[in-house]
Amino acid sequence: MEKKSGELPFGKVIPLPIEEEIKHSYLDYAMSVIVGRALPDARDGLKPVQRRVLFSMLELGLRHNQPYKKSARVVGETMGKYHPHGDSAIYDTMTRMAQDFSMRKTLVDGQGNFGSLDGDPPAAMRYTEARLSALGEQMLADIEEDTVDWGPNFDDSLKEPLTLPARVPNLLVNGSTGIAVGMATNMPPHNLGEVVDALCLLLDDPSAGLEDILAVLPGPDFPTGGVILGRQGILDAFRTGRGKLVIRGEAHVEEGRKGKDYIVITEIPYMVNKTTLLESIAKGVQAKVIDGITDLRDESDWRGVRVVLELVRDATPEVVLRQLFRRTPLQTTFGVINLALVDGRPVEMSLPAMLGLFLDYRREVIRRRTVFRLRRAEERAHIVEGLVRAIDIIDAVIALIKSSKDPSAARVGLIEKLGFSEAQAQAILDMRLQRLTNLEKGKLEEELAQLIADIEKYKSILGNPATLDMVVREELREVRRDFADDRRTTIVDAVDEVSIEDLIPEEEIVVVLSRDGFLRRMPLEQYRLRGRGGKGVKGA
Repeated sequence: MEKKSGELPFGKVIPLPIEEEIKHSYLDYAMSVIVGRALPDARDGLKPVQRRVLFSMLELGLRHNQPYKKSARVVGETMGKYHPHGDSAIYDTMTRMAQDFSMRKTLVDGQGNFGSLDGDPPAAMRYTEARLSALGEQMLADIEEDTVDWGPNFDDSLKEPLTLPARVPNLLVNGSTGIAVGMATNMPPHNLGEVVDALCLLLDDPSAGLEDILAVLPGPDFPTGGVILGRQGILDAFRTGRGKLVIRGEAHVEEGRKGKDYIVITEIPYMVNKTTLLESIAKGVQAKVIDGITDLRDESDWRGVRVVLELVRDATPEVVLRQLFRRTPLQTTFGVINLALVDGRPVEMSLPAMLGLFLDYRREVIRRRTVFRLRRAEERAHIVEGLVRAIDIIDAVIALIKSSKDPSAARVGLIEKLGFSEAQAQAILDMRLQRLTNLEKGKLEEELAQLIADIEKYKSILGNPATLDMVVREELREVRRDFADDRRTTIVDAVDEVSIEDLIPEEEIVVVLSRDGFLRRMPLEQYRLRGRGGKGVKGA
């Protein structure tokens, strides 16, 4: 075929201003990052890669009570079927979901080196093994019962869930961190038991306000413990979706031998690297911005964090602690940004909004599950009714089947002559002869009675919002009973602001002015009474 004049081999070229193309292309890229990578969905609290890893583990049969499998197997399954990006990004996501210092409640149960508080990287995926944690499995519960929407994977060869059913309020329990284009999210984790209590409070009293919620959910709860200083930042974050939390590590003073004191750090702020903290302390001592420390030891082990700072004999532990809080990451700031996707759009949310959205989602999941179970129960009840009736008129059924030329003719005869439906007729033809006994008939009648009771229960759930809420509450309490634990982070009322004056030891001094106009500060005890033969004190 001959090309027309002005046409290129690949078709017609459409002139377009480069500014327009850049604007549209960048907008498409930005939305792809926001929706497809960086921000979690407000319903299940997961980013797409996290959701795909968990779903791939379910497909591989990696339930919490099954043997572990190599992490490389999970990464390959996820990348080949649902997430066609770098294997390192998938593995990093999976390892983070297994780190008990990153997640308040881990969703993956890892075996092997999955990293540490010191910033050590996980071992290569060919060495480590993983499976779903018991809580992670709850995120996927009932997914096979038409509870969530599904969409095509990247090459349209498979279907993947757009959200998980999420029996666990994961967004609040584990928080989320992500940087998109022009926006970011930084949501702190919370205590599972307290979050469930807040959800049950809203189920019991939908008009409950923020003050009522704060009574049962006082603030974030970090996996590494620590202390939150002040409640205003929590209040701002819960009310508006943005706030600033001051987090301080936990430390105490121990008395040692020969009059020496020790400062022992047992908890560090969330997302602070312990090695970085130790290096910061050492540099502060070398630069003489932190005084009074003679030795630094890391005695941490499998039982927890224990960093020991040995002090000089005359040091004041409270002053050294204030220096540590001011000069090192032992005290940090966590900027809260409660940003998540709602109906595919990024939205900053208050705490009541997040709780309400999760409850609405669980209502929808349970409604869809109940519709699925009702349909299945009605279909089974219809079959069992036909089997019971067939046993009652078994002689006529057998005579009709024996006189039929083939199974198709027998099925037509059962429908037209004996009044069975097509599904019942097929079930009768598939029935084994042992089902004709009285014992089997009794079992069928028991099954039918149970199915009728189940159908009534499902219809009650679908027809009564209060009954639906009762199911939501019951399942939340089951999660609380099985997985809740004690709060790790302490919240204190007032922020103890560290000023420059706090860093100066309290002691009596003498200020000396020399002939040359120099000022010198000297401790008063240097002028103590000396014995015979002393040389006195040198001036400035």
